[in-house]
Amino acid sequence: MESRFDVAEPTFKAPERPSIAERAADPASLDGTLVLRLGYRGAEFSGFAAQPGRRTVAGEVVRALETLLRRPVELTCAGRTDAGVHALAQYVSVPLSTAELGLDARRLSHGLSALLPDDISPSQLYRAPAGFSARFDARSRSYRYRIVAGQARPVLAWNHAWWLRCQLDADAMDEAAQALVGEHDFKSFCKATSAEGKPTHRCIMSLAVHEEDECGERVTCIDVVGNAFLHSMVRTITGTLVEVGRGQRDAGWVAKALAACDRKAAGPCAPAKGLTFVGVDYPEELLEPWE
Repeated sequence: MESRFDVAEPTFKAPERPSIAERAADPASLDGTLVLRLGYRGAEFSGFAAQPGRRTVAGEVVRALETLLRRPVELTCAGRTDAGVHALAQYVSVPLSTAELGLDARRLSHGLSALLPDDISPSQLYRAPAGFSARFDARSRSYRYRIVAGQARPVLAWNHAWWLRCQLDADAMDEAAQALVGEHDFKSFCKATSAEGKPTHRCIMSLAVHEEDECGERVTCIDVVGNAFLHSMVRTITGTLVEVGRGQRDAGWVAKALAACDRKAAGPCAPAKGLTFVGVDYPEELLEPWE
């Protein structure tokens, strides 16, 4: 699960957070942590986070865990996804007692699979130390945005790609994307209301645009890895790069939009269904397969 990126030293200092040891020393902390790697199809969910009266990923996972553990649970995720966004490897952490840490892996895995709906897939279980947080202990998150460009509507990619009835210059998009790599203020690339009074510096470790054949269909893929992301940040980056790929803007415009620190300076927010949360990087020693 380890990855390394050559990036400049951050100029923005993130707020100090308690260490795992400090979190474990909290009297409210339990004896260890269950970490789940989940995949889900986002179309029928109102996002990850629990919302009263709405179907959410967190709501379904909490319901399944509470049935298995026979108690209320609180979970933490690596990154909240919006309504319609998919995931291949979302990570969630749940504090457990010593007795619960002794539960059989097969029972846990089969129980979760049986209790969760068909559009959520628990693919891996891990043990982590007491105090571990799927959110705060993540070193990076990875996303892929898929676009199918052309007059013929996609077939197999229909539910997880943005169909554009035009041609895209992936090379021009990739060139323009490099202006966003590194640590910057990404205020231009997030939902304006979510940025009010909050820090908007983030570090993009890598950003690449390329074409691939997926199940016989040509797909333009935007792969982005960062330490963390703002609300709608990847989708706004995508919408901005598409303006370059369609020939509506030149590559230099992206750097100008970034420097403006104004949401109006960047391109539109791309549809949610083209975005997939691909993975999370943690220090390897923190996660042990639950066997």
